[in-house]
Amino acid sequence: MESVTTPSSDRRATVSLFSRLRTAEGQANPFPIYTELRSKGGVSPAPWGGSLVTSFQVCDQILRSSDWLEPDKSWRERQGPRTRWNAPSSREISSTLPALNPPLHTRVRRAAGTFDRGTIERIGRTVSRVTDKLLDSLADHLRAGEADFAALVSEELPIATIGDWLGLPAADWPRLRELTHDQVFTQELLPSASQLARSDAAMAELRAYFLDLVRDRRTHLGEDPVSRWIETWDAMEPDRDKVDEEVYFLALFVLLAALETTSTLLSTMTLLLVEHPARWDMVATSPDLVPAFVEETLRYDSPTHVISRVAAKDCTLEGVEIRKDEMVHLMVGAAHRDPARHSDPERFDPHRKPAHLAFSGGIHYCLGAPLARLEAQTLLDQLVRRLPRLTLVRRPPRAPRVAFRRLLNLDVALA
Repeated sequence: MESVTTPSSDRRATVSLFSRLRTAEGQANPFPIYTELRSKGGVSPAPWGGSLVTSFQVCDQILRSSDWLEPDKSWRERQGPRTRWNAPSSREISSTLPALNPPLHTRVRRAAGTFDRGTIERIGRTVSRVTDKLLDSLADHLRAGEADFAALVSEELPIATIGDWLGLPAADWPRLRELTHDQVFTQELLPSASQLARSDAAMAELRAYFLDLVRDRRTHLGEDPVSRWIETWDAMEPDRDKVDEEVYFLALFVLLAALETTSTLLSTMTLLLVEHPARWDMVATSPDLVPAFVEETLRYDSPTHVISRVAAKDCTLEGVEIRKDEMVHLMVGAAHRDPARHSDPERFDPHRKPAHLAFSGGIHYCLGAPLARLEAQTLLDQLVRRLPRLTLVRRPPRAPRVAFRRLLNLDVALA
């Protein structure tokens, strides 16, 4: 398919920007690079085809519009057998809820249910109990010196929360967390062959694990979500093998959605809290600011910096022609710093009116957003109440990613 012609000088400049995003310096602070990218316009051609969108308004418009679709299974198949879109892990992820388009998306989302108030209250008791236990462990380590907050808290709270809800054995949690970190590369912006291989291996192991889980639950139905999904799908689909497959994809989706980005949110929030003493003091003296601090974290440095969509029909975005089936990359990490949407966007300010795309938008608005907010708000509230002020020991390294942010560690000490 013919795409928009990119002048070679612009192409080289954009390639250079993305090369810098892949460096340790770029991973640590991509925002100056995003500023350069925004200077090319709210919509600009991507050097590998398709377009990059850095305008908050256009990103928001695309996420809410039915004229823009997920790159679903049929779209991926049309890209050809030798593309990254047809890697085994990519094909597998294309059957999970976030990669579906209506009407299939509507059917699966209805079957998945929602985190209603009663469910959130029940999970909230687990989150509070687990957070209390994790902060006890953190305090013990801090008495002996510095401690890795990411390893002790941020990585543990999401898997304990979702693992308990799904009824997964605690002995399995560490391995499931590792597999989640590996599978994410298939959803990255420009994954390498070795990264895709890691995703393929992780996804194969996750598939075997959850299919076994579903088959076991079928013989021991209980009150857990997996059992309820089995009963829901059994009422809609007579083929039990198809039901087990659908429930597997729901369980897989819930695990992946609950771990990776939530862990990053918790670590990023804590980094922003401890790197400037005034922020800790501000939240400690005004605990009513906790929800706003979480929302500003989601704007300032969201866990996901890129969301991709494809055009359902030919159209024009800010003067750039987009053809049907062409992909646009919504650079939400850049859009969150768009001065046309936020005044003084480079400043972290919990007092600003929240507006971000961290949970996507439209029909694909994140199903687990209430759960992520619950974990972040509970942790922040208990952290500033229970512990004396913490300080950052050293700048944390980042995983080699563009779309999915992740701190590899977060070393803190008592101030």
